[in-house]
Amino acid sequence: MSASICVVGTSYVGLSIAVLLARRHDVVAYDIDPERLDLLRAGRSPIHDPDIEEHLRRGDLRLGVTGDRHEAYAGCEYVVVATPTNYDDRTNYFDTTSVEQVVADVREIAPDAVVVVKSTVPVGFTRALRERLGTDRILFSPEFLREGRALHDNLHPSRVVVGDRGPAGERFARMLADAALDDDVPVLLTDSTEAEAIKLFANTYLAMRVAYFNELDTYAATHGLDTRQIIDGVGLDPRIGTHYNNPSFGYGGYCLPKDTKQLLANYADVPQTMIQAIVDANTTRKDFVAADVLARRPRVVGIHRLIMKAGSDNFRSSSVQGVMKRIKAKGVEVIVHEPELHEEHFFGSELVSLEELKARSDVIVANRLVPELHDVADRVYTRDLFGHD
Repeated sequence: MSASICVVGTSYVGLSIAVLLARRHDVVAYDIDPERLDLLRAGRSPIHDPDIEEHLRRGDLRLGVTGDRHEAYAGCEYVVVATPTNYDDRTNYFDTTSVEQVVADVREIAPDAVVVVKSTVPVGFTRALRERLGTDRILFSPEFLREGRALHDNLHPSRVVVGDRGPAGERFARMLADAALDDDVPVLLTDSTEAEAIKLFANTYLAMRVAYFNELDTYAATHGLDTRQIIDGVGLDPRIGTHYNNPSFGYGGYCLPKDTKQLLANYADVPQTMIQAIVDANTTRKDFVAADVLARRPRVVGIHRLIMKAGSDNFRSSSVQGVMKRIKAKGVEVIVHEPELHEEHFFGSELVSLEELKARSDVIVANRLVPELHDVADRVYTRDLFGHD
């Protein structure tokens, strides 16, 4: 049965959910950014995601857009919240202000609507909010998406998890599963706090795997060993496998850095060493990479792309930025090629064309190898072995 749904926020999580559900339901996407809304009205995506772009081009979705919160919420059965919850290092806590504001607005404008929080929140947040407001019409449902492949991951989900075991949670889980292209999608209904923990522990495990293969690579590089031979041998163990094993400059992007820190904060009164080590390992890796680049005694270091991984247009908390800052701190000139930026400088470093980057750089730092750097391969510094993330 069709439902009336509002999705708040049109970045990777929100827009992918909106497009997914708009294939079967009436969906309104609400955002406060007029530029994003103008792009969506024109059938264009404000984020880089080939599947989203294709669906918007086809124009076959039951999808409306608005910047008016009353228009967005009025008459909705479900309001899906996908607003940013950035991690605040001062408070050791996600900034959940935007989520709480949406909940307050929905309770005022559409009090019967069920609010589904897709934004990542601290463990215990949903239960505390329910108790404070005296309502059970707030659910948490974690997302497990890759930037640049968000709609694909919603159409072919590894699992659907909803932190509510009642009818409202069951119906929302069924909407997500029915909108997927795969049959027999695993559906798990849990309590809200367990669902929040699933999200943070899943991302921290992924960060741990990134950190593990990076530290393996650091060991091999320090001892003059062939990293790929070691990884190939380790990966033949079926308990380990050959996936998610490509060395990098560290984990970055919107999710893993902040989710690992939030999980660590949730461990404040619980004995642990591993979660702290995962967070620390990401800093150590960037220290090693920067030192390894500086050992080549370059006068000018070129940074090829600031994005956090291939196929993304996001460079929030990307690991290469950490490497760049460490190199600059040693007084070495750094220039940057990033086509997503149209200014003249990025944090004091000159933004240049690809041709100028190649001409001026003694060393070109690239988190991932790309064909456009093959002609200067002898000057490229990367830890990329497999050509994938």
